[in-house]
Amino acid sequence: MLVLGIESSCDETGVALYHTERGLIGNQLHTQMAMHAEYGGVVPELASRDHIRRLVPLTHACLKEAGQTFGDIDAVAFTQGPGLGGALLAGSGYANALAFALGKPVIPVHHLEGHLLSPLLAEDKPDFPFVALLVSGGHTQLMAVRGIGDYTLLGESVDDAAGEAFDKTAKLLGLPYPGGAKLSELAKLGRPDVYTFPRPMLHSHDLQMSFSGLKTAVLTAVQKAEAASENGSLSEQTRNDICRAFQDAVVDVLFAKAKQALIDTGFRTLVVAGGVGANWKLRESLAALSIKPAPKTKPEAVKVFFPPLPLCTDNGAMIAFAGAMHLQKSAQAGAFNVKPRWPLTDIVK
Repeated sequence: MLVLGIESSCDETGVALYHTERGLIGNQLHTQMAMHAEYGGVVPELASRDHIRRLVPLTHACLKEAGQTFGDIDAVAFTQGPGLGGALLAGSGYANALAFALGKPVIPVHHLEGHLLSPLLAEDKPDFPFVALLVSGGHTQLMAVRGIGDYTLLGESVDDAAGEAFDKTAKLLGLPYPGGAKLSELAKLGRPDVYTFPRPMLHSHDLQMSFSGLKTAVLTAVQKAEAASENGSLSEQTRNDICRAFQDAVVDVLFAKAKQALIDTGFRTLVVAGGVGANWKLRESLAALSIKPAPKTKPEAVKVFFPPLPLCTDNGAMIAFAGAMHLQKSAQAGAFNVKPRWPLTDIVK
């Protein structure tokens, strides 16, 4: 069974082909990063128009890459939400029109479910059940995953998502959009313990998280450093030190909450997905994670899985895969509508 996946929730246009026996056989992605950089953030109207321009040529390129034709497609999956309304409509309209023309079923997919299942596209796949840590620009959530469509929300950020906090902090430090990845690179050059930022809700005794207060702590540190400098601006080393301290704080919180989720569920497999899943410090920390169930017991190893780096960002591959998994479980009805605000809890059992 061959499923075409369409992703257009924000500022990446993704088209991919997933075969239920052969795996991922085609994957095309266009990022709008350069276009939005001029404005310091995503401009929804420009994003929508660019998706419309890219979808057809990317589909042709994907079919060519896979050596397939439109007639080989068995179903079309698309991101129904959450995301930017206009951007979602571009993908939904195209997917529904194409499916109707081909006489094939159309499968609406939750964007976060696509991220959650994306590590299953790797050669080394996790087995169910597992704890999923979803960390992206718009969402930070911990889920107990027992199977396709069988998810339990364990905890989430009560304000800014981790990725959002990275990008906003980068902007405070004068880094160009999108600055989260650049902040992470500069953190490698930072010195330890020069700055110490709070770890919000680290000891809250639940799995909720908060990252908005970190931005305030960074802003205060930046203002004090600028006031103390001779030219009223940050030195490169000071900026790097702040980057390191900020990243350490975020990773410490994510590490602690993920570990607690594993203890609470009894699972010993952790899956990390979403854009922040590409962060080197988070990968390094979680790769060494182990669980000590009780005092005087031996630590238990935890298997940690990450999606391949190219699949950490938004992409059509995860949508094609999620669509294929749902199609194998049941027939799907057409759905032209989109859901810009669509909590993952709506599809949780």
